[in-house]
Amino acid sequence: MDKRRVPEHRLKKEERDAKYAATAKEAADKAAKERTEKQKAYLERAEKYFTEYKKHDQEIIDAKRNAKNEGSIFVEPEAKVALVVRTKGIMKMKPTSKKILQLIRLRQINNAVFLKINKATLNMLKRCSPLVTLGYPSRKTISDLVYKRGFGKVNGQRIPLTDNEIIEKELGQYGIICIEDIIHEIATCGPHFKEVNRFLWPFKLSSRRGGTEKKNKPYQQGGCWGNRESKINEFVKNML
Repeated sequence: MDKRRVPEHRLKKEERDAKYAATAKEAADKAAKERTEKQKAYLERAEKYFTEYKKHDQEIIDAKRNAKNEGSIFVEPEAKVALVVRTKGIMKMKPTSKKILQLIRLRQINNAVFLKINKATLNMLKRCSPLVTLGYPSRKTISDLVYKRGFGKVNGQRIPLTDNEIIEKELGQYGIICIEDIIHEIATCGPHFKEVNRFLWPFKLSSRRGGTEKKNKPYQQGGCWGNRESKINEFVKNML
């Protein structure tokens, strides 16, 4: 068609559409490039943490072997993080215990949270010990909880951690941009443990398969509540 016969408004529309299409393509290409770079950064961080964990585990093994050869005893460093699971409901609960459970965000039975181990938290847990069970989670347990039951608090809403962009938007100011950063910060009790733990919504676990132990007795006597130490990993695995 002769260009001179095309109405002027149609030419303007085609020119505008072409400009919009070029802008949209440029934005899409830029977004795709950024996603590729971020995916590369996520992979590099995961590999870095894997190497760090492997080195740390080997150092523990070597220290145990050296201690055995020298006839001494190697004592592993004390745990810095506890995993606390609520095991009882609201029946016959003291007001003080109820307030403590609210403070540590255990508002429902079978909820679980991470806590930094210090004098204050130990005293709080001691006051409500018949209502919770706790222990020292392994890296695998932390990873399983975050990947399988992980939700974040975004604008007061419970949002599933399906995209690293959610994490970067909320925690990017602390250098935490992906789910592996969250796992590493919790496992090592890093400098931004408080911010990461506050971002994580309390984990909602399922009821134990096969039933639970007697809830009115401590773990040391065959019951449910109390400190399970490393046995908390088996306890939580049954509830995922």
